[in-house]
Amino acid sequence: MPTTSTTALDVPATSDEGFRAPKSSLASGDPSVSSSTSSSSISGSTQAFHFSSGNPRIEEIRGVVHLFRDDSSSSSSTSSSALPVERKPLVCVLGVPNHMTYADFCQFCGSFIHEILEMRVVRGDGMEDSYSILIRFRSQDSADNFYKHLNEKRYSSLEAEVCHLLFMVDVQYTASIEHAQASPASSTEQPTCPVCLDRLDQETSGILTTICNHSFHCSCISKWSDSSCPVCRYCQQQPEKSVCFICQTSENLWICVICGFVGCGRYKEGHAIVHWKDTQHCYSLELETQRVWDYAGDNYVHRLIQSKTDGKLVELNSYCAHANDGCMSCGGLDAATSEALLNSRVELIVNEYNELLTGQLENQKLYFESLLLEVKEETEREISRAIEKTINQKLQKLQAKLDKCIKEKKFLDDLNENLLKNQEIWKTKIHEMEEREKKTVEAKDYKIQDLEAQLGELMALLETGQQMEQLSVTSEAREASILPLSPEPSSKNNGKGSSKSNNKKKS
Repeated sequence: MPTTSTTALDVPATSDEGFRAPKSSLASGDPSVSSSTSSSSISGSTQAFHFSSGNPRIEEIRGVVHLFRDDSSSSSSTSSSALPVERKPLVCVLGVPNHMTYADFCQFCGSFIHEILEMRVVRGDGMEDSYSILIRFRSQDSADNFYKHLNEKRYSSLEAEVCHLLFMVDVQYTASIEHAQASPASSTEQPTCPVCLDRLDQETSGILTTICNHSFHCSCISKWSDSSCPVCRYCQQQPEKSVCFICQTSENLWICVICGFVGCGRYKEGHAIVHWKDTQHCYSLELETQRVWDYAGDNYVHRLIQSKTDGKLVELNSYCAHANDGCMSCGGLDAATSEALLNSRVELIVNEYNELLTGQLENQKLYFESLLLEVKEETEREISRAIEKTINQKLQKLQAKLDKCIKEKKFLDDLNENLLKNQEIWKTKIHEMEEREKKTVEAKDYKIQDLEAQLGELMALLETGQQMEQLSVTSEAREASILPLSPEPSSKNNGKGSSKSNNKKKS
């Protein structure tokens, strides 16, 4: 069982590693390193709390937490003035009952779970029925509110246990004890949550480290209703240690498979044998090796069945575990046969485990493939919906443009038709006007010609009248010079001249 020498290590509240124990420092073996925060100014107001974590069968890490002393005797202990002055956003929850699972505690924290950066589950020295939790918050205000709301509060209304909180000064890891070779972990790659397989990032989600040193997201572990670890199945609530009902010893214990009586073996006080002699319950199970011993046959029984005749437990295919040592009570088997039987059983167990593991891996493969298929189908549906929506929008726009163009075309067609009708009407009107103008011109020309003819005739008459007057004047003058003029003829001539002038005027 390799061990490392003790080393004190301070884990500051702002460290990215948080409550994780740096194994390089634990393995250095330098006992002179001390906490930088455990100064003499606050040493008088602190108390030490020794803890351990890890699966005892694999690896166990030991350390000490320096806590501010509890001043809960004051009635105003939850006020801001009563809180430690040099406190940090580090809170320790002491004495959480073992029956509370991780999911129960996350539910108890309520809305404060979103303000938690990291939680680490540890077991206190000498505290078998409870565990403690180291919590680191995002800010000091969150830690103070958590302390004020949940300190001395009952975990459940049906139980008497209360939540006891203390502020932490620092955390020191003092030793690391390895009982078995742990699987190598990568130092460069950031660890992932075993449940959701996402990176363990404190900024996105709080981290909870179980008592067996496995880390999960708080949101993932809060859905795990079992008290065991989802990875290694290590249970924080360990079964109570059995003791002999008579002498109270805890070594070399045997339990009766008939009535459950626990007694010590023949190498102690022999109370198990005494119980067989008193009750004739011949089958007893050794608690350490889980093997069944038959007191009547004085050998180990590898398989028991219930007899149909009397209902008692009897041995099936009796085989003595001491056959390799030459036991004659069971007939004895040689070493080769025993080795062959053992190898066959080991092979069957290995095959069964391989088949179980293969089946589980196949189920996980099918499960994740179904999730991927669902995501792919959902993505394709979303893409098809987006494409269909885009096409519908474009079609609606094109349809609107087409309706507008059709409306404009119809308007232009109606306007063209009206213009054509107006054109025919105006052509008819113009033709009629041209005909009227032509007729007017022809009538005007005819009238002008008629007037010209009348004017010509008038001019001719005027000229004739003038000539006649001149002739009459000349003739009268002649007659006046020769003969005296008689009055009657002159009057007649005047009457004729006037009649002629009148006729000319009429004409």
